[in-house]
Amino acid sequence: MGIDPSGDVIVVGGGVIGLTTAVVLAESGRRVRVWTREPAERTTSAVAGALWWPHLIRPKALARHWALQSLSVYEELAARPEETGVRMVEGVLGESRLDEQGSWAAARVPGMRASTAEEYAGTGLWARLPLLDMPVHLRWLRERFLRADGAVEVRLVTDLAEVAAPVVVNCTGLGARELVPDKAVRPVRGQLVIVENPGVTTWLASTDSDTGASTYFFPHADRLVLGGTADEDNWSLTPDPEVAAEIVKRCAALRPEIAEARVLGHRVGLRPVRDTVRLEREPLPDGRVLVHNYGHGGAGVTVAWGCAREAAALASR
Repeated sequence: MGIDPSGDVIVVGGGVIGLTTAVVLAESGRRVRVWTREPAERTTSAVAGALWWPHLIRPKALARHWALQSLSVYEELAARPEETGVRMVEGVLGESRLDEQGSWAAARVPGMRASTAEEYAGTGLWARLPLLDMPVHLRWLRERFLRADGAVEVRLVTDLAEVAAPVVVNCTGLGARELVPDKAVRPVRGQLVIVENPGVTTWLASTDSDTGASTYFFPHADRLVLGGTADEDNWSLTPDPEVAAEIVKRCAALRPEIAEARVLGHRVGLRPVRDTVRLEREPLPDGRVLVHNYGHGGAGVTVAWGCAREAAALASR
């Protein structure tokens, strides 16, 4: 198989991991193309609630490292929220204590403290964290990539061996299950309800200690994103009306004004969960290099920039 001379890196996958990786590679001087099965606005990333926080991602030490690199980038991008889709927003992490987070949290997240009874009825942490408007952010990533002379092609890849470039970066998320193949990647279904924002300005993320049900709401100027679910090995992309009603009910129990908010739409996404993120270099027999960067679950936004930098370094060795 001949190597395509028109570009030296092809990134397969156009979600937040793929686009961020492509940006880092292109801005380092590499010639980069992104091959994506569907436009960014139709990827799982576009559905994400998109609050930065290193949660349920392993290996923990590396994930924290990647997350803190990403935090620094988002803090800079938050200076231009209308352009980048990134804002620093205050809210409560329910069922969390500062002494459980490790020294990094208090040192790196300014103003993190125990929440008051007025802010949250249970034990929680008040924090100011990046919150991303994903359609805006994905559009900004794509435009930044194109300004770095990158190119995006909508095309289906059924075999990584068919991707004729000296360096291929696999950012296919759940697609890696069949494409690698890697059966360790599995879907965890998340359902969201989008409502008109009734004036909520802070976010909240809570987990019921008895049922394990996750409840969260994330405010944007024109809408409020309500969640959520975590249905393992569920491939359905069809919103369930009963689940949607339960999500609204749980959120309204925390903020009563949500009960009367007009529903604007429903979203479903499949998180590409793996026991540990796969971020590694694989030399191929024909001399090409394959770099894997997938398995981030629901924390893709949280670790995107840290993982992108490591993937770019692996691609350049």
